[in-house]
This record gives sequence, structure tokens and C-alpha cells, in this order.
Amino acid sequence: MPEQQLPDQSSSGQRLLVLDPSGSDHHAEHRALHARGAATLVDLLGVTAWSVSDPTLLRQLLTSPAVSKNARAHWPAFAETVATWPLALWVAVDNMFTAYGSDHRRLRRLIAPAFTARRVAAMKTDIEELVTGLLDRLADVPAGDVVDLREELAAPLPIAVVGRLMGVSAGHGADLRTLVDNVFLMSLSAEEAAKNTAAVYELLDELIRDKRARPGDDMTSLLIATRDEEGDGCSLSDAELRDTLLLMISAGYETTVNVIDQAVCSLLTDPAQLDHVRAGRCTWDDIVEETLRHEPAVKHLPMRYALEDIPLPDGGTIRAGDAILASYAAANRHPGWHGDSANRFDATRAGKEHLAFGHGVHYCLGAPLARLEVTTVLRDLFARFPDVELAVPVDELRPLPTLISNGHTALPVRLRPRG
Repeated sequence: MPEQQLPDQSSSGQRLLVLDPSGSDHHAEHRALHARGAATLVDLLGVTAWSVSDPTLLRQLLTSPAVSKNARAHWPAFAETVATWPLALWVAVDNMFTAYGSDHRRLRRLIAPAFTARRVAAMKTDIEELVTGLLDRLADVPAGDVVDLREELAAPLPIAVVGRLMGVSAGHGADLRTLVDNVFLMSLSAEEAAKNTAAVYELLDELIRDKRARPGDDMTSLLIATRDEEGDGCSLSDAELRDTLLLMISAGYETTVNVIDQAVCSLLTDPAQLDHVRAGRCTWDDIVEETLRHEPAVKHLPMRYALEDIPLPDGGTIRAGDAILASYAAANRHPGWHGDSANRFDATRAGKEHLAFGHGVHYCLGAPLARLEVTTVLRDLFARFPDVELAVPVDELRPLPTLISNGHTALPVRLRPRG
């Protein structure tokens, strides 16, 4: 991996590892991070941060009150960075994702009702109907023809599910999908990223206006009603309302797309794993958990900030005000956690622990819903199309051009063999 010497970056004089914004070989990047210890300084599109790839240290930092997600309050470089950094939106949003302490607890309480066990269970029928409809359309594809399963199945399901949850119309959902995809791309310039951000907020403002005029039984209407309440000490600001909608829509869509994509790819690359399911040696739930461990939807997640000096296991120190990058994908494959087989997909392995949904107070509220969507897709896809196969060699699949999302630009398959 490319390195550059930046003097005075750490007491050890550690060389800076430049993370590849195109995500062209994230597995090599994982190995490079592991080789440099529990935490190492990296360049993240021009910003210096501590990448933490050791799962033990990462769990400690994710639960430590000495680490914040509030860039405005706890990152000295915030003001000078957001003006030109392509990832500015990731640290500048005003929602649960960047909140700390009591603000985070307040915002999480407002969102939690959307993801109760009862509400997720109530969506099971809707999800099954959506999957059936998408597979019915795929059934019309002639035998031997190639279809992009990411475009025709993995993407439309979660955007439809989050659309129903949030009350987003089909038309708005398609537009939001494009704009959210751009949020995760690293190929945009700072100017292009700012233009995309403006378009995202314009669409969210339109959604808010529509729901305020015609409220429904959806989470957007509920959040608007909460925003409009006075005097209860819990209401949302205008910025929090918009950015909370952005968080719920983007997190509910992008991550689930990638897990479906990676799960299908892993099963088609190693048919023995599919045989395990069919023979009863593991379940679809096992496939989902191993996918989340082996190829999580998010590789690196910007960012957190040290409130005080934090000593590292190797004797180094994360200084107060330093940025911290949670490198979830590298942590999931750490040999100290899953041994010599950490890089192998094995749905029958006894321990599939992972950090794909985070850890601690910021653990993803939508995890049960995402698991339900992915399990339903895999079960029904391979029941309807038992002979589905990759249409290209696996090494011809191209990763998304980003160091955040972990998926493919396309997943070409043949649902039925030629002839």
C-alpha cells in the first residue's frame, strides 16, 4: 500500500498509510493495517486519522466516553476541513450518527420506535411480497441471459423497504437512491460532493413539506410531529430532522444492498457453502452472519475523535483531538480474533462474531431489519433459481470505487444455464 513520510505525526515517527479511495484491493489494505499494529496513522483523502483494525482496541474505543462522534465540538480540524473535504457530509451532519452523550441518547430514543422487534416482525410479510415480486420479474429473463443481480434485486428491495418505512414515494425513492449512492463514492470532487449534498437536502425538504401537509403512518410523519411539538425538551431542530431522515434512508438502503451483493457472490464463488445450507449443516442466518463478518457492508466509517490522550497497546498515543477511523472490515478479519481462517468464508464456523453493525451506543438500530431482508432474499432466490451462477469469473467483478462501501459495481449472473 502507498506510504508517505509525514514528520511529527506520532511519537514513533510512524509512516502514514494512504488509504486507496477507489477501494481497489481492500483485502491487501486489511493486511497492511494488521501489519502496522492495533492502530496506525492513515491518510483519508488528505485528512490524517488513526485507523483502528484490532477488534479488542476498537471495541474499547467504541464504548469509551473519552471518544466522541461530534466533530464540531471535539475535532479541532473541523472548520478548516469541511470546506474542501469530499467526505465533509460524513462529519458535518447533525443527527444520531455524529451526536455525543445526552444528544445521542435523545436522538436515539426518537428513532428507536421504528425498529422495535414488533415493528420489524410486522414488516416480514411486506418484505416477502417485495422479494416475490422482484423474483417474478426475474423469472421472465430467458435461460442463459445475463442479469445484473445487484441492480435488479439487491438494490430495489432495500430502497422499497426503507421507502415504506419512511413514507417515501417510488419516484422520490429512485432519486434518493442515486443521491445516496453518490454520498458513498470517493470519485467526486469536493465541489461535486457539495452539489450532491445540496440535491439531497432539496429532496428531503420536499419530502418534509409533503408529509407535513399530508401525514401518514410512517416514520417521517412521526419525526415531523416530534419536531413540531413544543416544550417537551425532546423535539428535533430543523437540521436534526433533515439529517435524521438522511441517516435512516442512507443506512437503511446502502448497507443492505452490499450485504445481499456480497452474500450472493460468496455463495456462487464457493458452492460448497450453498451445499451446507441445503444439507442442513448451517442455516440462512449463518450465511448472513458469516457474510457480515467476512465482507461487511462498510469497510471504514468516518469518524470519531479523542477527548483525551489515549495510550495504545504498542506504547504509542492517540492525542486529544485526533481523528479515529473505525476500520470494521479489517477488524472482522483480524487473525487474533478468527485465527488462520479469518480470510476464509465458512458459514459452518462456530464463532462468527463481527463488528459489521458497530458496537456500543452507536450499534445500528436497523440491524434486525437488515438481517430479515437479506435472509429472505437469499432463501427465496436460491429456491426459485437453484442453478444461478456467476456470468463472469469472480476476479472480473469490480469493487465500488469507495473506501467506505463494500460491494460490487455490478453482479452479473445467469439465473438458468444456457439452453
